Amino acid sequence: MDMKLEILVVPVSDVDRAKEFYGRLGWRLDADYDNGSDFRVIQFTPPGSGCSVIFGKNVTGAAPGSAQGMYLIVSDIAAARAELLGIGVKIGEVFHNAGGVYAGPDEPYLFGRKRVNGLDPEHRSYRSFASFSDPDGNGWLFQEITARLPGRVAGDTTYTSASDLSQAMRRAAAAHGEHEKRIGAADPNWPDWYAAYMVAEQSGKELPQ
Repeated sequence: MDMKLEILVVPVSDVDRAKEFYGRLGWRLDADYDNGSDFRVIQFTPPGSGCSVIFGKNVTGAAPGSAQGMYLIVSDIAAARAELLGIGVKIGEVFHNAGGVYAGPDEPYLFGRKRVNGLDPEHRSYRSFASFSDPDGNGWLFQEITARLPGRVAGDTTYTSASDLSQAMRRAAAAHGEHEKRIGAADPNWPDWYAAYMVAEQSGKELPQ
């Protein structure tokens, strides 16, 4: 039986302030229900996400700000960070983690490892991050993923937004340019090559050369 994760609960102290913040991020407002006395629930969905967040009054007993390490997957972390800065949201520098090096005072929800400024030197998927918080201190992480690990994606190749699709096409175009250099000629079958590259990238299979 399929079990689809569709809701995360975010504990907040000021419901209207949180609504303004997540709305400013450009997330879709799906619901704002108030029974007029002791219960209110608001639901937002990030662009391209199959999972939503809810918060409100008497929605959770968790302490405001206690939700940490919530990952938002993006295909271009520099662009995602710039978008938040453009709307006045404070977000840290892009960083990668130094594997195996532990630093106690660092934020514990990223494996407890030491943060190193800048993109992952090899620009690998899963290795580059940027963090920000909502007004209560609930912690979010952008994580850049352009190629999935083997077996991570099942079924047909899908893209959740036009931006994700265009980024995938740009990566395929760059790789195809290297392919044409290797063969020393223009490749008339480039649509097939693009398609094979994009499907392999998303399913975690070996990329065409």
